[in-house]
Amino acid sequence: MSSMDFWDVFWLLLIFIPLLLIWTFAVVDIFRRDDIPGWAKALWMLTVILLPFAGTLLYLIFRPAGAIPEERVTNAFKLLADLHDRGKLSDTEFAEEKARLLQ
Repeated sequence: MSSMDFWDVFWLLLIFIPLLLIWTFAVVDIFRRDDIPGWAKALWMLTVILLPFAGTLLYLIFRPAGAIPEERVTNAFKLLADLHDRGKLSDTEFAEEKARLLQ
């Protein structure tokens, strides 16, 4: 039975574990995205699993920018309106935040 020398530990801590974390991030991100259709998720999963290094790199480069789901925008508007109605936001603050959300 052989023990681990310096270079074994070096490769493990500086190369392998960060790559494993990035790969895990990509897999979790593919599953959690609501803006990617099912067939695209399946294609990305195949790419990331069959080609772990290259597939993960391709996904991180070409993944679509995260779109804000419509439900979250609606909830944000409701929260702003509630804060405005209770007097926590002035008219100008409400208008500024509403304009920021619409961008």
